[in-house]
Amino acid sequence: MVNPKERIDELTRQINYHNYKYYVEDSPEISDFEFDRMLKELEELEDKYPEYKSPASPTVRVGGMAASTFAPVTHTVRMQSLQKAFSEAEILDFDRRVREVVKNPEYVVEHKIDGLSVSLEYVDGIFVRGSTRGDGIIGEDVTENLKTIRSIPLELKDKIPLLEVRGEVFLSRDNFNKINRSLDEIGEPLFANPRNAAAGSLRQLDPKVAAKRGLDIFVFNIQRAQGVTINSHIEGLLFLKEQGFKTILNDKLFHSAKEAFDEIIRIGDERQKLYFDIDGAVIKVNDFNGRNMLGVTEKFPRWAIAYKYPAERKETEVLDIRVQVGRTGVLTPLAFLKTVHIAGTNVSRATLHNIDYIREKDIRIGDSVIIEKAGDIIPAVVEVVKEKRTGNEKEFSMPDVCPECGARVVRPEGEAASRCTGINCPAQRFRNIVHFVSRPAMDIDGLGPSIIEQMLSLELIENASDLYFVKAEDIEKMDKMGKKSAENLIGNLEKSKTNPLYRLINALGIRLIGEKAAKVLSKKYKTLDNLMNASVEELTMIDEIGEKMAKSITEFFEQKQNLDFINRLYSAGVNCVDDSEDNAADGRFKDKVFVLTGTLKNYKRSEAGKIIESYGGKTSSSVSKNTDYVLAGEEAGSKLDKANQLGIRVISEEEFEEMIK
Repeated sequence: MVNPKERIDELTRQINYHNYKYYVEDSPEISDFEFDRMLKELEELEDKYPEYKSPASPTVRVGGMAASTFAPVTHTVRMQSLQKAFSEAEILDFDRRVREVVKNPEYVVEHKIDGLSVSLEYVDGIFVRGSTRGDGIIGEDVTENLKTIRSIPLELKDKIPLLEVRGEVFLSRDNFNKINRSLDEIGEPLFANPRNAAAGSLRQLDPKVAAKRGLDIFVFNIQRAQGVTINSHIEGLLFLKEQGFKTILNDKLFHSAKEAFDEIIRIGDERQKLYFDIDGAVIKVNDFNGRNMLGVTEKFPRWAIAYKYPAERKETEVLDIRVQVGRTGVLTPLAFLKTVHIAGTNVSRATLHNIDYIREKDIRIGDSVIIEKAGDIIPAVVEVVKEKRTGNEKEFSMPDVCPECGARVVRPEGEAASRCTGINCPAQRFRNIVHFVSRPAMDIDGLGPSIIEQMLSLELIENASDLYFVKAEDIEKMDKMGKKSAENLIGNLEKSKTNPLYRLINALGIRLIGEKAAKVLSKKYKTLDNLMNASVEELTMIDEIGEKMAKSITEFFEQKQNLDFINRLYSAGVNCVDDSEDNAADGRFKDKVFVLTGTLKNYKRSEAGKIIESYGGKTSSSVSKNTDYVLAGEEAGSKLDKANQLGIRVISEEEFEEMIK
């Protein structure tokens, strides 16, 4: 019989080895199928024998439990930033300062990765903690998210008593594009560049989300170490590589600032060929004794400097300005340009963001303009060459109606974006349906994004109201669907017709109206007809409904296509009446406003909120003079501080439980 501990240890060792070969050395020795088979076997054994699971088990890379917040980490060794240079003269000046202290210095030059700086700590060769740079003194504990990065070794080759290293977390260009395509499909805002995407991914509260993002890392510095002696930067990088870290090892030594600057230019010329983004190159003194002699300032080391590459700019012509309707209904003006080659790609379009941006820069159709690729990713018009104007240029204005569906376009007060108000807008169709069937809305189980996409592509539906008229036999013919699945889906659709009115109000997707406001409106008006006939003045008399929300509601119900949509729901038999009785049993919290903060032991905050509402109370997301109670759990933050400043009563979870007995 196979000893389970021995088998777990052997599988852990093998998987970690093949993980390193694949993600660090880019030279896999086995197929994905074989790797996945070993991983599955290990997961099953660890589930059966958890006492034998190693802290360095590769199974942790799929992501652990979601956190409610990130704990602060005080860095033992300050994570300093680098002084910046933008010209050869500044590099020569840096060299002069170094030579005043160090005789005949040797320099190394390396890529400056455009990512997020992190610290990785190892005790006895095991990865125990990872944190963000933060302000250089205090960062955030993101250990569980960092464990999902497969190029980070969970166990080092040697059992080094203590090792802390610094690295840069980044996203490859391919993974960045993949993430943005996924966000676009569900109508979410896109990341501007890989660095923002990497930072957003690493700070996901749920490690399982971070695990799906495909983050990577290059380790470039030893912060502190016990049990090893390292004398130079190159020696340190060789040591890190031996221990299993992914590094960019440039072992060339440069003996003058001119040689080092030539290397910076060479790296800059080749950066478009890289699979990751860099925003500069770094010159460092190689010898650690020399570094110690030079020392550090409060902000940065005196032995290193970062040269920042300028964004490439080109002149071109604005051939036209057209509006694109996004999946969230925002109208974005796009400049169609005379094609120009910049930063390694041909550019023929650039976003103009909104009408304020166009007016601020006075961009007109026919203008000669200067464009650059911000962060080497997104083309942007940065300047108009006004001296080249002929007088034939045309000013642009935003359309009054949506070019996709003809619904009225509104620009809410205080916002830069113009929006389509049509529920049946083709550009927003997919996102609107996904929202309609979601759990906080109509809660129709079995209607995921892929099923909705199929229904749209097969022209079974045009909008969410059509879902109630789809036949089971049509669903059966869809990919990965059968008779039983079709029957279940039809059953779930029928069940949703009896939902409370507030779910339908939320499902309509009225801008600024979420689940909480929908409940208030349902309780106040009792029928959808009553709500549809409400005026702005009447709506703003409700405490929870502000003027912007009220205008959004009335504008929604003024659109013919939205009224047609609701009439179709009526004909399908969807409930449009709130016949529930006031369930505030004894009204003990009537007119009382609660703010919830921190982590509660026995309730999710949403559960505690529902209990408060069931007794006639209200919940708010911010503390103000109108707040009656702040329910504070563990690790309560700024809301607790503000409550104390305003003298608002703060209650513990135990006190809350006494109040609801």
